[in-house]
Amino acid sequence: MSMPKELAAIVDDFTAIPESERLNLLLEFSENLPELPTRLAEHPELLEPVVECQSPISIIVEVEDGAASIFASAPPEAPTTRGFASILIHGLSGEPAQTVLEVPIDFPQSLGLSRIVSPLRLRGMTGMLGRIQRQTREQV
Repeated sequence: MSMPKELAAIVDDFTAIPESERLNLLLEFSENLPELPTRLAEHPELLEPVVECQSPISIIVEVEDGAASIFASAPPEAPTTRGFASILIHGLSGEPAQTVLEVPIDFPQSLGLSRIVSPLRLRGMTGMLGRIQRQTREQV
């Protein structure tokens, strides 16, 4: 599986701890979802909604000098969704566009959360990754 170093480290963090503690780690990520820069916060219509998610989340990718920057907006009352978005942002932002495109679409399965969060929620994270990759591809 081809994965950027930061994303692989996040997978290692999840799989190194007991399954019972993984939800807490996901919630920590949710609390660390970066705020949108003002230029995007003032223009939420620039972000693309991820309809596969049960909770409202919108994403935008900007590729500059070959590197992807990822931004997302999700409400505080959607911690699982925020956690997934935060993992993708921390694991992929700043990576070369080609590296982002090479992340396997079934990446969410590698976090070891399938018995803790519903398949619907994991599908939501897969939807986020799909949007990130499509937006990246469109800009390369």
